[in-house]
Amino acid sequence: MKAARRILLVVLLVLVAAGLWLRSRLVASLPRMDGELRLQGLQAPVQVERDALGVPTVRGESRRDVAFATGFLHAQERFFQMDLLRRRSAGELSELVGEAAFKADSRMRVHRLRDRARRALAGSAPDLRRVLEAYSQGVNAGLRSLGAPTFEYLMLRTRPEPWAPEDSYLVLLSMFAQLQGTTGGGEALAAWMRDLLPGPLVGFLLPEGTEWDAPMIGQPFASPPIPGPEVIDLRRSKAAALVRPRTPAPFELDLEPRPLAASNAWAVAGSRTADGGALLADELHLDISIPNLWYRASLVWPAGGGRSHRITGVTLPGAPAMVVGSNSRVAWGFSNSLVDTTDVVLLDIDPRRPDHYLAPGGSRPFQRFTETVTIKGGETRPVEVQWTMWGPVLEDDHRGRRQALRWVAHEEGAVDFEALRLETAQSLEQALRTARSSGFPALNFVAADSAGHVGWTILGRVPRRVGLDGQLPASWADGRRRWEGLLAPEEVPQIVDPASGRVWTANNRLLDGTGLDELGRGGYLFGARARQIRDDLFAVERATVADMRGIQLDNRAVFLARWRDLLLRVLTPESVAADPRRAEMRALVERWGGRAAVDSAGYRLVRTFRIYLARQVFDALVAPCKQEDPEFDFIREADQFEGPLWQIVTRRPMHLLKPEHKSWDDQFLAAADEVTRSLTEDGSALRDHTWGERNTTAIRHPLSRAIPGLGRWLDMPHRQLPGDQDMPRVQHPAHGATLRMVVSPGREEAGIFNMPGGQSGHPLSPHYGDSHGAWEEGAPAPFLPGPAVSRLTLLPPR
Repeated sequence: MKAARRILLVVLLVLVAAGLWLRSRLVASLPRMDGELRLQGLQAPVQVERDALGVPTVRGESRRDVAFATGFLHAQERFFQMDLLRRRSAGELSELVGEAAFKADSRMRVHRLRDRARRALAGSAPDLRRVLEAYSQGVNAGLRSLGAPTFEYLMLRTRPEPWAPEDSYLVLLSMFAQLQGTTGGGEALAAWMRDLLPGPLVGFLLPEGTEWDAPMIGQPFASPPIPGPEVIDLRRSKAAALVRPRTPAPFELDLEPRPLAASNAWAVAGSRTADGGALLADELHLDISIPNLWYRASLVWPAGGGRSHRITGVTLPGAPAMVVGSNSRVAWGFSNSLVDTTDVVLLDIDPRRPDHYLAPGGSRPFQRFTETVTIKGGETRPVEVQWTMWGPVLEDDHRGRRQALRWVAHEEGAVDFEALRLETAQSLEQALRTARSSGFPALNFVAADSAGHVGWTILGRVPRRVGLDGQLPASWADGRRRWEGLLAPEEVPQIVDPASGRVWTANNRLLDGTGLDELGRGGYLFGARARQIRDDLFAVERATVADMRGIQLDNRAVFLARWRDLLLRVLTPESVAADPRRAEMRALVERWGGRAAVDSAGYRLVRTFRIYLARQVFDALVAPCKQEDPEFDFIREADQFEGPLWQIVTRRPMHLLKPEHKSWDDQFLAAADEVTRSLTEDGSALRDHTWGERNTTAIRHPLSRAIPGLGRWLDMPHRQLPGDQDMPRVQHPAHGATLRMVVSPGREEAGIFNMPGGQSGHPLSPHYGDSHGAWEEGAPAPFLPGPAVSRLTLLPPR
């Protein structure tokens, strides 16, 4: 007994000692907030003042030293995050986390992005390279100044690797990959359907837009006609009957086409605001994790003549640039443009030499590279990569054809940090010119200046296509289809001071005619969100910051109103009398409130009814595709499906009705009943299934997904939030506004800002989640940093 007690006592002492050691290491890895530090690589003193939310104001004697200090802060507070970003794009995650990342690394190694980053750094303008090098020095100084590696490296039993200037390019390339994809997926969907379905049906199912489009130039496109029974007749089709109906569980009903980086960005000219100053509003919709993607900062350095540059906004840990913000003369923001920057090239293999492919001028050998992936623990594995003159060879398509990817990220001159020059832009004209010349992922660039002007263009480079529109994979062997470099900056469309005094973007089509041809006609998101933003903007005569915030938080279900009316027409007195559950559904839908509100069961019922009906209708129409691949999911891939769906449910063509239904009313009622069944099969009542139950946040740290038990310590609390995809307030459990800001250049003190999480990535920091509550509530925080509560002086070596 005494021996057992001694053993227990020893175990307890070991556990206490281990806990004390772990806590001491965690405390040692907290960032330095006050005092003085002398750092190798700094040329002059830099002052870092943090406000009550940990937002720093960095004052230095040059842009170079400010970049150094920015790197220092990023390393101290967010290094694991920036390490993941560089490793994801380089295909080097396996070295950090092990075998689980090997497949992802293998897919990225195809693109050889570390080599691309090195070449981009070598081609950087000398002044920008100096900034990148200073930033890298600052990152490594920040790492060395920590008393211990941050907790992520303790958990993973490894140490952080130093930062190199090329790594900032890898972070930039990670945004190319996230925003544009690395496989040309949209073309693959269209090709699959073209090969297996009648042409008129494909044209109907994949329209360029719908009546909900809200372009700044042009009108909504006319909908393609419903194909007749001579094209497809489900009443006679055997294929549709062979497709097993698939009704997903209610908690899997996200209908966004793919996990896309979306966003809202708009501006109102000074002539349309209450105080005469132009207003810029921006929200960046991405997957949300902890820490948040962005790091707030205000950067100050001399401009000459006794003046200073001061720019406030958000940086991306891993890079020295201010991503969005305001410099008192110009404010700018982004949304994903979804401009088509990839093409899939079908390869014609030389029949005499299978290691060659046909190209303009004759047969060419594949370039072959061996990429070596290091697995945590020291094992290395080769990944064989093939390239063509157009780009890397991808996996074979659905017909076994070899294919390559032409991607703007591989093009010389398409990846750079020229956008750093936005920080000192003095006018809208200068900002637009800089944006069009910058090598960023193609983004909608919305800007306003202190003179009251507003405008839009594309930030980033766009390919110049010849002989193709980029909608379908095709052979480029004979040279008739090709890219001829990139559009010159002056060729990229722009809009300056439109007569309405308003510009708006929400990942929708913005142009028609030649401008649209230049940017590509595929990939734009469904226009309902853009249309609601446009209508909200035009409803305000003299806009204020509060008006802009109100639009950002608008969760009215404008688009779904017609679906609510349809569902009520389905739930007739006769149908309700036949099943009491339908009576409850009708009552909830009648008082749905017209918003994606957390307490609305009616909103969720309308939304889910549309989804179930869409699956039933389209699964039958694309049955041949589903027979070849049961995982083929049209409505997850084709974002414009509302156009053909609404035509079908309003015109009710009998030849597109599945044989098991006697009428379209019969199918509508079957979909409504399926909604009720799926939500109540556990014995619960429909009224308990509110939108908030469905839309509960799950905002997590990357390690909590991999290591059980860490979530309570690392993740944000679950919270039911309003909002949905097709309205200005975009919100899903782990996707939504990674920032919201409204600012008037020259009037920054009146601006507002929100973001989830907090400044720090350290869970013991008071700034790990102190911005989160205000973000959840949509409560505005000041755009500018507040009064200093801590001061850190960074000094050069003696």
